[in-house]
Amino acid sequence: MTRAALLVLADGRFPAGGHAHSGGAEEAVKGGRITGAAGLEAFCRGRLHTAGLVAAALAAAAAAGADPAVLDAAADARTPSPALRLAARKLGRQLARAARATWPSPELDSLARAFPKGAHQPVVLGLTARAAGLGPADAAYCAVYESVSGPATAVVRLLGLDPFEATAVLARLAPELDRVVDRAVAAGHAACSDGTDALPSPSAPLLEIGAEAHAAWPVRLFAS
Repeated sequence: MTRAALLVLADGRFPAGGHAHSGGAEEAVKGGRITGAAGLEAFCRGRLHTAGLVAAALAAAAAAGADPAVLDAAADARTPSPALRLAARKLGRQLARAARATWPSPELDSLARAFPKGAHQPVVLGLTARAAGLGPADAAYCAVYESVSGPATAVVRLLGLDPFEATAVLARLAPELDRVVDRAVAAGHAACSDGTDALPSPSAPLLEIGAEAHAAWPVRLFAS
């Protein structure tokens, strides 16, 4: 295993398509729930402990060797919003393309054949981590970081927020990221032996409702 592969995978410049998605931040900005750094921090904290935890556990389980098709069904069950399911699959397809070119893997090839329109992004992320020689914790860290860094980057563009302030938000959340990763990895390992009912399923109704509203906008800066 080379830990440097984690830097490549977590790099925002890795061509996985995440730059086109705000993680719900665009709708939250328009709705007035994010107006500055404090609102961004509250939004990211909520996203981290809900969607971020779910994504991290799925990624950890996939990296640990759980059946990706079963995990994909579990991801569907934990994503009530059709708009978010579509976004997750689009991101999964783009990540699979980038991952197969970067770390060729029979598992990634098999997943691409089984899900030509894309598997859920966290499942692909976990298999990508495996292909890169990384472990479940590495996959979970990528997932939780994406869950907060995407909105932070988007809000800099949407509000003109000082990038230093946005980065400080991420730094303040770092200890919570560690704790969420610990929970996600434990759940991911449990899913390998006990099935996907062991995976967390916290809900974020406002993210789901906001995603459906956002998908209907005639003009959007971000895809989701």
